[in-house]
Amino acid sequence: MKISYNWIKQSLNIDLPKEQVSEILTDLGLEVEGITTYESVKGGLKGVTVGEILRCEQHPNADRLYVTEIDLGYKKVQIVCGATNVAQGQKVAVATVGTSLYNNDGQSFLIKKSKIRGEESHGMICAEDEIGVGKSHSGIIVLEKNAKVGDSADNYLNPLDDTIFDISLTPNRADAASHLGVARDIKAITGEKINLPDISSFKNQENSKIDIKIDEKNACPRYAGCIIEGVKVMESPSFIKDHLNAIGINPINNVVDITNYVLHSLGQPLHAFDLDQIKKNKIIVKYAKKNEKFITLDGEKRSLNDNDLMICDGDSSPMCIAGVFGGENSGVTNKTSKIFLESAYFNPSDIITSSQNHQLKTDASYRFERGIDPNITIYALKYAALLICKYSGGAVTSKVYDNYPEEIENQNIEFNLERINQLAGHNFNKNEIIKILNSLDIEVKEK
Repeated sequence: MKISYNWIKQSLNIDLPKEQVSEILTDLGLEVEGITTYESVKGGLKGVTVGEILRCEQHPNADRLYVTEIDLGYKKVQIVCGATNVAQGQKVAVATVGTSLYNNDGQSFLIKKSKIRGEESHGMICAEDEIGVGKSHSGIIVLEKNAKVGDSADNYLNPLDDTIFDISLTPNRADAASHLGVARDIKAITGEKINLPDISSFKNQENSKIDIKIDEKNACPRYAGCIIEGVKVMESPSFIKDHLNAIGINPINNVVDITNYVLHSLGQPLHAFDLDQIKKNKIIVKYAKKNEKFITLDGEKRSLNDNDLMICDGDSSPMCIAGVFGGENSGVTNKTSKIFLESAYFNPSDIITSSQNHQLKTDASYRFERGIDPNITIYALKYAALLICKYSGGAVTSKVYDNYPEEIENQNIEFNLERINQLAGHNFNKNEIIKILNSLDIEVKEK
C-alpha cells in the first residue's frame, strides 16, 4: 500500500525527516518496504524563471512569430516566441539556456541558444504542456502580476514533490488501510492531534427521493447514500489529481476521482451511480441469480453466482457487484448530470466470496474484505458530497439515506495488565497503557 507523506501532513502537523517517519512506521508494525520520490512535474521546474516581457514586436521575417525582450531579474534576454497570446507587460515562465525540460510524455529536451529566421533566441517562454504542468498548448502560461521577476517559477506553478512510503500491510491491520489510519498510528508516537476534514458546511435539500430496499441485511448491515444533481463531469482539480497520481492511481474525472480520494483518505469505499440509469428510481441490495449476466466497468461480460451480493435497480437488473466492481451501464460518464452516491458497510465474507468468484481485486474490495469502520459511513459520504458539489457545481437534493436497522456495537476487549507485561517483557504501568490506547482512539471504559 502506498502512503503519501504530503497527504499525511494534511491531517497531522509533523515535519519529520522521511527516514525517521519510515522508522516510526516500521516500529509500529507498518513495515516500510521502500521510499520513493514523486514529482508532479519531472525535474521540478529547475531552471524555469519568472520573467517580464519588456518588449514584444512582430518578427521581421515571419508573420506568426514575435521577438520579445525578457527581464529575468539578473539579466535581459531576447526570445523568439510563436504563441498568439504573448504580449508586452506579461509575467511569464521562462526556461533559460541550459535547462532540461520534460513534457507530459516524459520526454526531455535541452534549451539551447538558437537563431530562428535570422533572430537570436536565448531561451523559451513556456506553455503548460511544454513543462508538464498541464495539457494546454493554446498559448504561453501567463502568471499573476504580483509574480516576482527572477523568482523560480515553481513558487507560482506549485508542482508537487512528495515522499511515498510503500507499506507492507498485514491482513489484521485494516484500520491502517488509509491515510487517516496511518496518521493515527503516527499520532500515538508524536502526540500530535489529527485534524479531520471539516464537514460542518454540508447542507442538503429534500426535493428528490429514491427508494432503497435491503433484501440481505446480514450481508449489508448498513447502506447510506444521497442524490446530487446539477453535476458537471469534468477534469478534477490539480490537488486531487496530484494526490492520486502520487500513489499510482490514474485520474478519471472529478466524480470518480473524489470517491477514490475519500477512500484513500478515510478508508471508506464509495460508489457513484448515474441516477438516470437507475430504473424505477429504486435500489435493491440482493444476491444475484445463478448464471445471470453482468457487464462490469472493464467491459467484460461476467456470469454471476447466486452468492454474489449485488446492487440492483428497480427492475432487479444488476448495477454493481457490491463492494467490488461497478457496472458498465450505470457508471458516471461525461453525460451524467445526476448521481446517487453510495456509502455502505458490507459483510467481509460476502465481499471475499464475490472477489474470489470473479478474480477481481480492487481498492474497495481490499478494504471491505478486511472490515472497515461502520461508524465512518455517513462522515465519508458527507465529505465526498461536499467535494463533489464544490468541484462539479452540483447540490445535494435528497435527504441523507441511512439504512442501519441494527447498530454494530464497538468491540469490547478485556486484557490483564500482568499478562501484557509478561508478553512484552516490560513493566508498563496502568496510566502508560491507558495513554497509549487513548492515543489510538481506543476508549478505556473500566480500569
